[in-house]
Amino acid sequence: MKILILGAGKMGTFFCDLLSADHQVAVYDPEPDKLRFTYGVERFDTLENVREFAPELVINAATVKHTLSAFRNVLPYIDSRCILSDIASVKTGLPEFYADCGHPFVSTHPMFGPTFASLSNLSSENAIIISEGDHLGRVFFRDLYQRLQLNIVEYTFEEHDQTIAYSLSVPFASTLVFASTMQHQDAPGTTFKRHMTIARGLMGEDDYLLSEILFNPNSPSQLERIRHQLARLQKIIERRDSEAMAAYLAEVRENLK
Repeated sequence: MKILILGAGKMGTFFCDLLSADHQVAVYDPEPDKLRFTYGVERFDTLENVREFAPELVINAATVKHTLSAFRNVLPYIDSRCILSDIASVKTGLPEFYADCGHPFVSTHPMFGPTFASLSNLSSENAIIISEGDHLGRVFFRDLYQRLQLNIVEYTFEEHDQTIAYSLSVPFASTLVFASTMQHQDAPGTTFKRHMTIARGLMGEDDYLLSEILFNPNSPSQLERIRHQLARLQKIIERRDSEAMAAYLAEVRENLK
């Protein structure tokens, strides 16, 4: 298959490496310097090359901020039968775009950001395939993710956003609150240092990505759960209520099973 990848960032180059052995792959990025780190693929820094390449599948690996504009820019250069796909963690605006674009589409979310995951060993990671999309496109990505030994689930766009509000907004918000109260520690404990590692990794992400994940319409209800549990814990601590603390810890352990 002839596959065009939009964006030569971390995920774009990952998909280049992953697909180039079995497919004819090209990568487009308007910043030529980024193309230096792609190998075994055709490298385009102008969209005119895309017309000649005539891709059958476009994988949009542009940053979340530029996902929709990257699609709109490439549309005049591809055939209407070309399948459009995205791997965005934030799907805002994508259902509406796909409904009007005139192309078959498939939307997925490989949930192994390059900040924390080992891209050489993904057997403990997950991927979401959106059920609203082209059948052949979904089959392609299911086969691809199975080769990576990912755990695969199918959600609608709405179910995806609800899941992301829980699985990303909650830890992101919790980490931001932890980091916002940070004080210098001359002798930090192991747990503190682990939290610091997570916080530094999170703050290395793109600001727009962090904002859009937290701006998910489902995030406020998840944050309210955090606020409620924090208030509950604070009362237990203020009262030094050993019995209530034991019950609270037992409840948390049960949640972790």
